[in-house]
Order: sequence, then C-alpha cells, then structure tokens
Amino acid sequence: MESGGGVIAELAADHRELEDLFSQIELQPVDHPRRRELADRLTAELVRHTVAEELHLYPAVRKHVPHGAAMADKELADHARTERMLKDLEDLSVDDPRFNDTIAKLKFEVASHVREEEHELFPKLAAALPLQTLDELGRLVRRARETAPTRSHPSLPHTPPAHRLLVPGAGLVERVRDLLRTTTR
Repeated sequence: MESGGGVIAELAADHRELEDLFSQIELQPVDHPRRRELADRLTAELVRHTVAEELHLYPAVRKHVPHGAAMADKELADHARTERMLKDLEDLSVDDPRFNDTIAKLKFEVASHVREEEHELFPKLAAALPLQTLDELGRLVRRARETAPTRSHPSLPHTPPAHRLLVPGAGLVERVRDLLRTTTR
C-alpha cells in the first residue's frame, strides 16, 4: 500500500486496497486455495494499516481533535475485534465453513470502521491540523507500515509507549519468517 501525501490520503488508499482484497477473495470459488493466499495478504495489509493508525493517527486525534480521546478509544476497540477475527482466520483452512463466515464478519467490521473514519474522523482531523502536519503524519504512516508485523497479535499493547517499542520487533521477526517461507517453497 503506497500512496504518498497526507495521512488521510495514505489511509484512504489503504482502505481502497483492503476493499479490493475482500472483492478478490469473494471472486474465488468457495474452497479454492487462492482464497487462503488472499486472506493471508489481507491479514498482512490490515495489520500494517492498523499498526500505522495506532502509532500515529490515534495519538494525533487524541491530541488535536475535540473529543478525540473517545474517538480514538472506539477505533482501538474496533481494531481489537478485528485482530481477534484475523487470529481466528489464521487457523482456518478454506474448506472449513468458518473460513467464509469469518471473512464475511471481518468484511463487515472493516467496512464499518472505514465508514466511520472517512466520514467522521478524517474530516475532523483535517479541520484540526494544518496540511504540513497532515503530510508529516502521512510520512510517519508510510514508515510504520514498512516495519509493522504481518500477522495479528491481539496480546500486544495497542497504545504507546509499549506499542512503539514492541511492534517493530515483531514486524522484523515476521518479515524474516515470511522471507524464509517464500524462499523454501
């Protein structure tokens, strides 16, 4: 997910890519192995996206948006539900009926989250911060996605400072594991 520009453009581009991945999954036959591959890619992209939001978007919302703490807390609760679903999905094969149910629930959860961010949170953030600050947050989000984990870790903290310390290490371990798995196939 590479966009360039301010934080809102970055995260909206992520949202479009996530929507596209859900569509690609739905286009595959129900028990086709490609669904697993796409679900793994969806998981990686969704985890990277949520980590970037947790590290940079929500702290900015808390600090600069009126009633931002309540908004950020709600978004973090959404992320926690999504991470639990992603963790459940990780253990399911495509021929397990729970796989399709989990994908459907996950799609609904993500779509609700996207709607709330794009229609409520993003406009309030845009009104509260100058363009230069939004651009800097966009750069931070891009950088965070590069070091974020590729798998769900519901037990990791979702708020700084522990989040800022633990997540990059988990991301490095997972990227090495992903690389090794790709080269051994």
